Amino acid sequence: MIQLLFAAILAEGSLILLLLFKTPLRKLAIVGLDRVKRGHGPVVVTTVAATVWVVLGSGVYSMVKIRRRGAEDGGGAANPTDQVLMAKHLLECTLMGATLFLALMIDRLHHYIRELRLRRKSMEAVKKQTRAFEDGKNGNLEELKNLEEETRVLREKVKQLESDLDTRTKDVHAAEANSVALRKQSEGFLLEYDRLLEENQNLRNQLQSLDRKFSHSGSKKNT
Repeated sequence: MIQLLFAAILAEGSLILLLLFKTPLRKLAIVGLDRVKRGHGPVVVTTVAATVWVVLGSGVYSMVKIRRRGAEDGGGAANPTDQVLMAKHLLECTLMGATLFLALMIDRLHHYIRELRLRRKSMEAVKKQTRAFEDGKNGNLEELKNLEEETRVLREKVKQLESDLDTRTKDVHAAEANSVALRKQSEGFLLEYDRLLEENQNLRNQLQSLDRKFSHSGSKKNT
């Protein structure tokens, strides 16, 4: 069992070294750990860890029993058999504790490496979005400048049109004023024309009356 624990510690130490340094083998180790943590892998790992904990507890209990037995024998030096068993259990417990500690280290390193990869991907995505936003912002700034230029040109055209409209309005008002003056003048002419017609008619009537008087007086002289 001691040889197995030494082999496990050596394998775990090698795996930790692979995870600590960025090498091509690191990706393979991460892929392997990802597969181990899928499916039934976590159940198997938990079962093995629980078994190691039980064996570790058994070893600690055996060491306590040996210590108590030595104390019950009179507190003297333990016999060689107990010393060998004590050293064996102590070595096994130390190796199992180191195995569990290294397994925990591997699990945490794998977790942090995955988190770091996710954070890097998130940061790259954020950088791309920021770059795209800045590019879009620059394009929007150019479009905004073009729109401002078009707005300025349109405002100048509106001002020119308003000036033309004011001029045309003044011309229309002047034409209306002239039209009113001409209407009043034509009304005066019509009134004068009516007056002249009336005077003309009166004069004709007077001439006709004079003609009748002359013709009547001439007929009397002939008789």
